[in-house]
Amino acid sequence: MVSADKSAWVRRCLKALPAELQEHLLREGRLAELPAGATLLQVGQYVRAVPVVLSGRVKVYLTMDDRRLLLYYIRPEESCVMSFSAVLEGKPSQIVAEAEEDTALLLISSDDIPQLLRDYPVLNLLFFRQYQQRYAGLVDNIGQVLFHRLDERLLSYLQERCRLTGHRIVEVTHRELAEDLGTVREVITRTLKKLEAEGLVRSLGDGALEVC
Repeated sequence: MVSADKSAWVRRCLKALPAELQEHLLREGRLAELPAGATLLQVGQYVRAVPVVLSGRVKVYLTMDDRRLLLYYIRPEESCVMSFSAVLEGKPSQIVAEAEEDTALLLISSDDIPQLLRDYPVLNLLFFRQYQQRYAGLVDNIGQVLFHRLDERLLSYLQERCRLTGHRIVEVTHRELAEDLGTVREVITRTLKKLEAEGLVRSLGDGALEVC
């Protein structure tokens, strides 16, 4: 149950939902806070609760053979469609979800999801819209991997990070860039030098990049 002192804040984050559903989630949901870098969900883990991001940002990615590929970000007022799908199918998670920055979540018990969908059909519509959004993003990711050079993908990734944060400076390590783009650190280092020579990014040191 959400405490009274935080209920008004949570209501603002859930403003797109019917008032009755908001009250149910405030009563039955659970608030959780994750520090940056904390893992919310691992591959093979059964989903016990579907998260709704209230503040901060969560990134979702695939892992295979010690490499990973970024799928999408979960931003405030959004949930994780892959977790939602795993709950409905009763299957373990196929993705990893990790807090990219300090993040506050409202956790909805997976046991409540089927009944909530029956009682509040608007939830089906909201999750369907997010499915459409994620599907379009995944198609774009596949196109990036298949048809775009790594320097184009890297620049697009950095520009997206800027759009998400509202800042031109991105704090990220070469290792993290390599992991999110499914390559290796040495290749990222060479590619960043190329982008910097072209005047598209500028290294500020200490893992900070300015997107020009």
